[in-house]
Amino acid sequence: MRIPLAAAGLMLALAGALPAAAQEPSAKAGSPAPQFVPADFAPPARIEGPGFVLVPLGPALVKIDFDAYMSSIEHLQRTFTRSNDWPTAGISDADALKDMETEQARFSARTSFAYSVLTPDGKRERGCVYVYPSPVPGYDALVQLWVTKAEYDAGFDAKLQDWVSEWIAKDWPFRRVAYPGRAIPWATWDTLIASARKGAGS
Repeated sequence: MRIPLAAAGLMLALAGALPAAAQEPSAKAGSPAPQFVPADFAPPARIEGPGFVLVPLGPALVKIDFDAYMSSIEHLQRTFTRSNDWPTAGISDADALKDMETEQARFSARTSFAYSVLTPDGKRERGCVYVYPSPVPGYDALVQLWVTKAEYDAGFDAKLQDWVSEWIAKDWPFRRVAYPGRAIPWATWDTLIASARKGAGS
């Protein structure tokens, strides 16, 4: 999945970061944009897990990605975005494609990394994983994930969370990672976001 451009401020509004249409970290005038990952780090391009494979989101996956999140609108609005803005029944094919192009561009630019969680044969999307810069000081990155309602009911959400936590710790160059809505309660994360915004505005 990707969070549509229509929901551009979504993730930061709900968790502090935003999938797909996430805002880029801002730099002060005249200063270079901060690097999210080291120049010599090669973001994983295909990762095999137990019963699934992760690949970067992009236009080639637009149909199965669309089918996945549209099958779970209420579930994702309640558990992932905490908003009625995404997903919605009115997402067009053009919007879906544009969002996938955005995710692919962010991955290429190394500003954020979004992955589709596919079945081993690549024919169905079980969910998505996002690795973003953290808007809260003290964290190197923010990681979020979702699975479809059917996968959630089957217990896959907890299994994927455990696997992703180990994968990030082992294969990514981060010392401290935020998992809002999981390791960090939403109420706590919302407070941290509010404090960060207040500090940035002072």
